[in-house]
Amino acid sequence: MEIKRDYYLDKLIKRKKNGLIKVVTGIRRCGKSYLLNTLFYSHLLAEGVAEDHIIRFAFDSADDLYLIGESLIELEKENKKVDPEKFMAYIREKMVDKDMYYLLLDEVQLLGCFESVLNGYLRKDNMDVYVTGSNAKFLSSDIITEFAGRGDEVHMYPLSFSEFMSVYHGDKYEGLTEYMLYGGIPLVVLREDPADKAKTLTNLFGEIYVRDISKRHKVRNLGELEDLLNILSSSIGSLTNPEKLKNTFKTIKKSKITSATIKKYLDYFEDSFLLEAAQRYDIKGKAYIETPRKYYFSDLGLRNARINFRQFEQTHSMENVIYNELRMRGYSVDVGVVPIAEKDENGKVVRKQLEVDFVCNAGSRRYYIQSAYAIPDEEKRMQEIRPFKKIDDSFKKIIITKDFVSAHYDEYGILTISIYDFLLDPASIEK
Repeated sequence: MEIKRDYYLDKLIKRKKNGLIKVVTGIRRCGKSYLLNTLFYSHLLAEGVAEDHIIRFAFDSADDLYLIGESLIELEKENKKVDPEKFMAYIREKMVDKDMYYLLLDEVQLLGCFESVLNGYLRKDNMDVYVTGSNAKFLSSDIITEFAGRGDEVHMYPLSFSEFMSVYHGDKYEGLTEYMLYGGIPLVVLREDPADKAKTLTNLFGEIYVRDISKRHKVRNLGELEDLLNILSSSIGSLTNPEKLKNTFKTIKKSKITSATIKKYLDYFEDSFLLEAAQRYDIKGKAYIETPRKYYFSDLGLRNARINFRQFEQTHSMENVIYNELRMRGYSVDVGVVPIAEKDENGKVVRKQLEVDFVCNAGSRRYYIQSAYAIPDEEKRMQEIRPFKKIDDSFKKIIITKDFVSAHYDEYGILTISIYDFLLDPASIEK
């Protein structure tokens, strides 16, 4: 079954022949290879590009490596990268005329000196280059620095809820429950049996993500790394920092792990796109607060698999889903803080911090968003909008709830919409 990823396909189409290296990044198994080698490849063919002018090569494919005289097994054993000279010789043989060639490369970080190779290809007028990579360092360290502005990123996430619903056989209410439980990894979504979904997620986590992180960063104490993953999985959307996590280890695990080591592990998780951190932002002071932060999983199915599906808290899961959707739509997302001072019952001035779940920015647009699983009464509604009433700018303020409500504005100009409308309509918060 084909899952359409039109949002990302359109991004690639718009970037055709722009003189830059198109870099598709994202967590492993989110669909990068499928986007490049199936969907975009089919688009090129439909546009009349000759098949022999589309060169596809995967640097983690034994069959492709065999074509250039390399062995995947030997490269793995010796921890070596693919010989760039062999690869370039292969490309030279494929380019037999001056017409435009499209180069689609999977996991290009496995190619030795890939920055220099790709920079060289940029000088060719008849070559349009597209590559994939699976870690943040590949983008931030290599692409941005080495390509000096010549890399054009398309960051890909697992399936959005609307993409998920395009292949789900059921209504949106059942669909959201399943989406929050098993996530949006395409391989998992296409499985029919719930037990099969759970097993696939558990295997992916252990055999792909944990193994990949430990191998790439040469982690010596794998137990500590996995314990940290378990702690973060049990507390998604909670404010934390390395020092607080160190104390948790000391109390629960009787561990002497340092906050510096925890910080390093957190960087590894972000580097692999497994987690994203949301920084706190003082809305009144217009300044960032370095610590603590909130961590969200890029896929809830992976998070739930990590804790054996024992802790399915819809409140936090819904918050994670909203965060991911906002990030997919291209917003930068922070956790808002609104400092206030008010008098207690004794007349003493007390300083407090109210929280806005998400402060979303894209260009000149900004939205303040609260995630409220349910708003059963007026008291709860006033609790949710209290931080909004303390913000003295004119940016739009929104409550997203799982209640079955029609979109409406209240007397304060605050929009309340259901999570179903928010997730299924990309323009819902702009109306």
